[in-house]
Amino acid sequence: PALPADMALSADPHFKKLVEWHKANSSKLVLRQLFEADKDRFQKFRGGGDILLDYGGDLVTEGGMKMLMELGGGFLNLDGCPAFWMRHLRGGGVTRKGGRLNFFPLWGGRAVLGGALRNRSNVGGLVDGRGGVPEVNKVGGEMKHLGGRVRGGEWKGYTGKGGTDVVRGGIGGSDLGPLMVRGGLKPYGGGGPRVWFVGGIDGTRGGKTLAELKPDTTLFIIASKTFTGGETITNAETGGEWFLRGGNDVSLRCGGEHMLGGSNSLNVKGGGFSISGGVCLQWVGGGGSLWSGGGLSIALHIGGDSCDVGGPRIALGGFLCVGGDNHFHTAPLEKNVPVLLAMLGVWYGGGYGCEGGALLPYDQWGGRFAAGGEQGDMESNGKYITRGGSRVDGGAGPIVWGEPGTNGQHAFYQLIHQVGGLGFFRGGRMIPCDFGGAVQTQGGIRNGLHHRGGSLSRGGIGGANFLAGGEALMKGKRGGEARKGGEAAGLSGEGGEKLLRGGVPRLRGAGGVRAVRGGTGQLGGHKIWGGGVVWGGDSYDQWGVELGKQLAKKIEPELESDGGGTSHDGGANGLINFMGGHRA
Repeated sequence: PALPADMALSADPHFKKLVEWHKANSSKLVLRQLFEADKDRFQKFRGGGDILLDYGGDLVTEGGMKMLMELGGGFLNLDGCPAFWMRHLRGGGVTRKGGRLNFFPLWGGRAVLGGALRNRSNVGGLVDGRGGVPEVNKVGGEMKHLGGRVRGGEWKGYTGKGGTDVVRGGIGGSDLGPLMVRGGLKPYGGGGPRVWFVGGIDGTRGGKTLAELKPDTTLFIIASKTFTGGETITNAETGGEWFLRGGNDVSLRCGGEHMLGGSNSLNVKGGGFSISGGVCLQWVGGGGSLWSGGGLSIALHIGGDSCDVGGPRIALGGFLCVGGDNHFHTAPLEKNVPVLLAMLGVWYGGGYGCEGGALLPYDQWGGRFAAGGEQGDMESNGKYITRGGSRVDGGAGPIVWGEPGTNGQHAFYQLIHQVGGLGFFRGGRMIPCDFGGAVQTQGGIRNGLHHRGGSLSRGGIGGANFLAGGEALMKGKRGGEARKGGEAAGLSGEGGEKLLRGGVPRLRGAGGVRAVRGGTGQLGGHKIWGGGVVWGGDSYDQWGVELGKQLAKKIEPELESDGGGTSHDGGANGLINFMGGHRA
């Protein structure tokens, strides 16, 4: 069966039932009281898998969650979904005309099959009429071979020296995914080349990076599906010119060895010479390319032993975290972590009118995870038109933001404490907070004093802050508590500014290093898809991104011309003329 093409959330009978329940019970949903009334709340409100999900700090009851899962089941439980979806992610199951998969994820007319890249079973069906798993395995073998050549010293630059550095150019999901993973897996990268990321069009980052490197020992990886993005083309050309300035005719002839394209197009021209490549699959979009050719830089960084022979599973087992996919595939809805995350997001957006929430990773190695959540969720589900062409309702398109650990505590927790526990109807904003962290560490100092377990293990300062941050948001500080706390800090009086209302919904996830850093991206992808299904949007288009790219192409020559801008609004024309008058 196909997914429902256009079912308004507000019209769904299960959602109507939930709204009525919310009206009758919302005043009773006080987190302090919910915990005081039920000592087993932690055991009742948790999800399984490689990552422990504690959602007892969310504004839900057993009855409310039952209704929420009934709502989710109506949208997601098609033909045994999530098993239904997982079969298709693996490249199997029902197909329709043209070999397309019989569910909505299509990106640029191509099937979206990110999970097939993590499929260890070597069993899968057709992707656009071709064998999906053999293609995946072929790309994985190429990546492992190249990674072994570079790390083993077999690869030589144009002066006969081995590779010491890899510069990776890309944009959007194809840049942020590997950047996020590089941070998470950096402790495992011993013996490999250094990896530098150059994304976006601002030349400052690229210039600072190239100033650190030598052309004859540097490889460029240009990650692009079609080589049509302005940022990617410009960065590729900059890399080519840098090679030509730093070398000689030899560097020109060997350009294809130094510049590799994670692209579907072989021998793409850039920087004056060819870019060899092709380690990418036509049906893999930017966000999913991490587990395909887009993750080549990670394979070079951490080595071939981290890539399974069967495919580009760039992971040390944990970053593959196949348990995340299998959990989504097999766990019942009420224990299924991505489904729970998706439905809680729907509940806060549609039931409470929340604009979004905070992602708070208490793991410095995972410092870019919040940015990954921003990009993945807001680009995927930032939609207002359903697949059937009507307006989305129910709070789609959450605003997602965050910072790692105690950095966030000292930046924006103040706002969450004193405003985030209030709904709109009480003059504030409800800001649900998702905490996450790993329970082991790499590279600790002072015998693990700072974090003992990456962030969370017993005895560590980081772990204490992880737990305290969530508890403080949930409990708050009332009148007498505020007075005592103020006196202990050398303050006096009953000022209302010392009161912390509490009641901020908080969800916590914890697990092993590899499970947390590896499974987060997969579980997040499944969660985003689930929310998109319920809201009715297409999580795999990005027309808002495309419009900006089109306008930039029009404005660029106007900045270079003496005529300046005349075809835009008055403000834009004025800025174009001002900027053009100050060009170097």
